Amino acid sequence: MERARERRAQAGSLLTRPLLLLTFAAFASLFGFQLLLSVVPLYAERAGGGSAGAGLATAAFMLSTVLTQTQMPRILRRFGYRASLAGGLLLLGPPAFLYGPSQGLPAILALTLLRGVGFGVVTVIFAALVVELAPPGRHGEALGLMGVALTLPTIFCNSLGLWLAEREGYWPVFLLGAAAPALGLAAAVGIPPVSPGKEQEPTGFLSGLRRGPLLRILLLFSTVTLASGVVVTFLPLARPGTGPFSAAGALLAVGLASTAGRWWAGRFGDRRDPALLLAPGLALCAAGMAALPGPGPLLLAGALAFGAGFGLLQNATLMVVMRRVRPNERGLGSTLWNAAFDAGTGLGALCFGLVFSSLGFAGSFYLCAALVASALSLAHLDRHRTSAGD
Repeated sequence: MERARERRAQAGSLLTRPLLLLTFAAFASLFGFQLLLSVVPLYAERAGGGSAGAGLATAAFMLSTVLTQTQMPRILRRFGYRASLAGGLLLLGPPAFLYGPSQGLPAILALTLLRGVGFGVVTVIFAALVVELAPPGRHGEALGLMGVALTLPTIFCNSLGLWLAEREGYWPVFLLGAAAPALGLAAAVGIPPVSPGKEQEPTGFLSGLRRGPLLRILLLFSTVTLASGVVVTFLPLARPGTGPFSAAGALLAVGLASTAGRWWAGRFGDRRDPALLLAPGLALCAAGMAALPGPGPLLLAGALAFGAGFGLLQNATLMVVMRRVRPNERGLGSTLWNAAFDAGTGLGALCFGLVFSSLGFAGSFYLCAALVASALSLAHLDRHRTSAGD
């Protein structure tokens, strides 16, 4: 214990000005993103797009996010961290203000595609830059601090956005969604210039996907993020309002449970194999999805179960992926995991937007629960292959 304290003292303070500025920029970015995550699909649906338009809104955002993430090594090599972060925040935030005068679905989708580019930039930079700015020997603590900044908005921002839209209309939500990343931009200006390492990533994005041990985990995680895309996009359409048994109340429960689950999974993964959490996390998510169409108390129970499972799987899958890439491939692991997260979210919104009108709320959620449960076979296969030395 004494030696650990001495090492931390020698490494310097964790709460340096650059790291605090980066943490604030991350919190502000995710505040704006989460605030609009469920509101924009609802706005697209009421603008005449129907359930398909709501699904397209989420899918468009995630499509441009994933395409941008795959190009981040080139972007960083060309512009560096600080300029890229400033550009990402400009694209993520201010365009949200233009949703107000954009009454048609095409304009809404165009703005959403633009904001997705910004989100793709900032999500990759936050994970990389926090390590660059952390004092030597305290990278893990810095990543933990960043994790808190990124997950806190998931607790309340979805519900806050829906509550504001219901009580005050869409304009205040769009204004806040535009202003929050702009505040992050003000913080980013104070971050000192840091150049990315000259050594480039030895393995490309598609080459990483072709590795069986990585692909199994990414497919498993994409199944759950697909379900997450269905929840944030279609639950507000099926359970409107702001009471405790509405979409706003359920999304608040999802945020609380996922944050707690992610924190607990991190502690578990430091002590034991995080892959042990894959099957329990999937089971919780599948059970939660199946319960969401139920009456009020069952809705909240399902939201808590889904959120807990989702939180477990977020940390567990990321830790497993990072353990299965080489030390000089951490950037590749982060990019693959983020792409799986966002691609699954977008696919869930797009695919279920096309079937929602025919299957209905309950049928769509039951189908999604079955898809999540089917991923248990991937968890079993991965455990078997890993034991066999794959």
